[in-house]
Amino acid sequence: MKEYIVVVGGYGHVGQMICRELGELYPGKVYAAGRSLERAEEFSGATGGKVRPLQINIEEGFDTNFINDVKLVIMCLDQTNTSFVESCLINGIHYVDVSAKYSFLTQVEKLQAVAEANGATAVLSIGLAPGLTNLLALKAKNLMDQVDAIDISIMLGMGDQHGKAAIEWTVDNLGTNFEVVKKNKKVKVASFADGRKTDFGAGLGRKMAYRFNFSDQHVLPRTLGVPSVSTRLSFDSTVVTGLIAWLRATGSLRLLKFKPIRNIVVQMFGKMKFGEDIFVVKVDALGMKNQKTVLAECFLQGRNEARITASIAASVANIVYLSELPHGVYHIEQLFELDNLLHSENQGVIFDTRINEYMLPK
Repeated sequence: MKEYIVVVGGYGHVGQMICRELGELYPGKVYAAGRSLERAEEFSGATGGKVRPLQINIEEGFDTNFINDVKLVIMCLDQTNTSFVESCLINGIHYVDVSAKYSFLTQVEKLQAVAEANGATAVLSIGLAPGLTNLLALKAKNLMDQVDAIDISIMLGMGDQHGKAAIEWTVDNLGTNFEVVKKNKKVKVASFADGRKTDFGAGLGRKMAYRFNFSDQHVLPRTLGVPSVSTRLSFDSTVVTGLIAWLRATGSLRLLKFKPIRNIVVQMFGKMKFGEDIFVVKVDALGMKNQKTVLAECFLQGRNEARITASIAASVANIVYLSELPHGVYHIEQLFELDNLLHSENQGVIFDTRINEYMLPK
């Protein structure tokens, strides 16, 4: 009987938190999986055996004697191809992925027919961004009759603790160019350019945020039918945000293409521990309600970004594990709403929405 939950990367920064939450619900049925059996066993011991260890190389897949007992896989590692995902879906294993890399997520989307044919559900865009950003955008859309544009702004605290993979992904995207959808057309933009001031709430005020290649802005025009979507990034340190924008403007971020320099920057970000461990997501949606132009604002603030990522992932995984959801490949906003996943145990999370009539600039 299918009953096991396998968290690939389960002894990593976010993976441990997901394992602990699900291990409390399903003791002995949750596996922390990865290449290192030693690390998996060490973590398993720290949970008192509620989470069990499993050695796996995703390029080789599950042992044939084990795969028929797996009901759900939660992926916390970046992948270079979809062979492991496809193997899960072919075997009727549900799949939840916290990956933020859009180029990979688009490849998983192509497995829609495979998932449907084998009775499996795959849920993508899990975490803060993408994830909560998608759900906040959906919340804003539902406040209105028509949405013309959604601007997502994310502020991350320099005092928060981030996993190495998350830091590497951020650094690797600092100097990139990418496409966004504006008025239903794709336009090329530059990372950490085209700054926009955003009100991040009491105590933080208005801060400049810059374009960044989060996958939500690529997905939401399709899933929510919004003609213009953009996502920007800021840090709680105005100095750090401004410095990165200056380096981009001067062309200095091109140096990140050289691996030794890139590795030094990754190490520097990992060691930086000043400022707060705060995160803020702000969604500004412009559109129409009752034949009037309105601005809908959705605001979410909390601490420990990894913790909220793990909590959302665990909540999604639990629903997928227990419920008979539509089979296929979906992004989080296509199956869930914020109110279903954001619970009181997410201590310190502040959530607010408002909608006001908006006077268009002359």
